[in-house]
Amino acid sequence: MNDLGSVRNRQSSKLNNTNIVKIMILDFLIKDGSCYGFELSAKIEKIMNYMWKPSNGLIYPLLRQMEENMWLKGWWDVPDKKTRRNYKITDEGIKHFKGIKLIYKPLLDESLAITQGVLNKIYGNKL
Repeated sequence: MNDLGSVRNRQSSKLNNTNIVKIMILDFLIKDGSCYGFELSAKIEKIMNYMWKPSNGLIYPLLRQMEENMWLKGWWDVPDKKTRRNYKITDEGIKHFKGIKLIYKPLLDESLAITQGVLNKIYGNKL
């Protein structure tokens, strides 16, 4: 396969913010048991050294989508008020996490290598 074909095949599996937030949510829920949306957002912000935080417009639709896909189970603290929705990962979510974890690792490594190459070239930095 030529380089152009290889680039085209990889483009469909590139990481984006949504995919990164999704895998982080699943990882947190595996390790922490259950969390609510704001709590997950704050945990992601902390992992990102407070340099980036997922917006509400990203995290809450993603949580709803993950619940619709049966990867998460959600419930309201106070069902009548619907003020805070908690989530826990399902068996299907754990299975999905294991699959994307294998797919995302080389993509994250590639992104890190690209960033390191740019820093080295432009700024002479080493990560």
